Amino acid sequence: MFARFKHKSHQTHPDPIIILGGGAGGLELATQLGNYYRYSEQKILLIDQNKRHVWKPLFHEVASGSLDADIDGVDYLAHSANHGFKFVQGTMTGLERDHKKINLAAITDDNGEQILPERTINYSLLVFALGSITNDFATQGAKQHCIFLDSCERAEYFNQHLMNSFLKLQASDTPDPLEIAIVGAGATGVELAAELFKTAELLRSYGYDNVTDNRLKITIIEASPRILGALPERIANAAQIELKKIGVEILTNTAITEVTSQGFITKQQTLIPASIRVWAAGVKAPDFLKDIGGLATNRINQLEVKPSLQTTLDDSIFAIGDCASYVMENGTRVPPRAQSAHQMATHVYKNIIALLRHKPLTTYVYRDYGSLVSLSSYSTVGNLMGNLTKGSMVIEGHIARLVYLALYRMHQIALHGYRKTFLMMLVGRLNRRLRPYLKLH
Repeated sequence: MFARFKHKSHQTHPDPIIILGGGAGGLELATQLGNYYRYSEQKILLIDQNKRHVWKPLFHEVASGSLDADIDGVDYLAHSANHGFKFVQGTMTGLERDHKKINLAAITDDNGEQILPERTINYSLLVFALGSITNDFATQGAKQHCIFLDSCERAEYFNQHLMNSFLKLQASDTPDPLEIAIVGAGATGVELAAELFKTAELLRSYGYDNVTDNRLKITIIEASPRILGALPERIANAAQIELKKIGVEILTNTAITEVTSQGFITKQQTLIPASIRVWAAGVKAPDFLKDIGGLATNRINQLEVKPSLQTTLDDSIFAIGDCASYVMENGTRVPPRAQSAHQMATHVYKNIIALLRHKPLTTYVYRDYGSLVSLSSYSTVGNLMGNLTKGSMVIEGHIARLVYLALYRMHQIALHGYRKTFLMMLVGRLNRRLRPYLKLH
């Protein structure tokens, strides 16, 4: 009764508030708004081209098989029913700002037969939370010959390709190694390399005795002078030591100019052979966002936003996460991280409520709490920032691993609440006892 009474003072619209994208920020925002407006006439609509959500920082674990997306993913339809919003599957193709409409592409099955036709949906407020995709910087052959880990589906495809390659390696009598090369020594590339060695280690324990370390060659290729360029040098050095210890080859100051079916060609015209090729060197907002609806975008297709996180040319449209470009007071842009998306989602949630109440909107302030990089079970390194640490504090090992896991738990709490997250943690621990440590099929 209290919730129904509370929302009577709000201005509501017959058209829904639409959130485009169910990533870390979009799904959290839809959940918050859905819970808040559950007993009002205001409708909340989440649109995503996929049917489930997996936290993007864990895509490398999906790729290696250490995380099963079917078990650990969040089903949008079920989650929406539990949290007061509606989910629609679809891919945006156009924006009609003058009429406050978005256009969705037709949905077809695997045989190309149409399931749903093209659709047009009206909105009262629109939030872009589409995240980012891999930026190959127009490198010749990258799209054709590399796997991009910018979606759960691509990570699962990589896992299938990886397990087939390990099966071939196990059955082979030749000494030829399985060569995997990763372009980009950011968090994704570094974490994936460590997870791949862990996958090989687990496969040996399951009977793949031919999958030895000397038959697995993993190379990280980085154009800049060191790995993990966004993190302090001390952390990068600690990560590099651990990677080399487990057998990862690291090539820095190595720019790639072309990719072929044989491997990567460097600026010096040297071939780095690889049967599995991963591109994880950069990100950009989806290409169709470039100047969409006449909105201002930057060179990597991000939507320019004001301090309120409204787009600079339309106050009824917000943008959060990797697809938003917000310049802070110091002149730098908010980095494309999960913590940024989480903070922006919370801020836009409050600003949307203020907007519907005809209250002033507040300015978004990014707070950097540090970064952590997980090297599978071998180690975790990173730094913490904030009031408690009075600056930046480097952490490693078991403590860093606990903090890394806590970040994911915070995301789960934002989606499910404390009680359900605790139950999920309990079930997860039981599954670790009952199920294989690796997704084998």
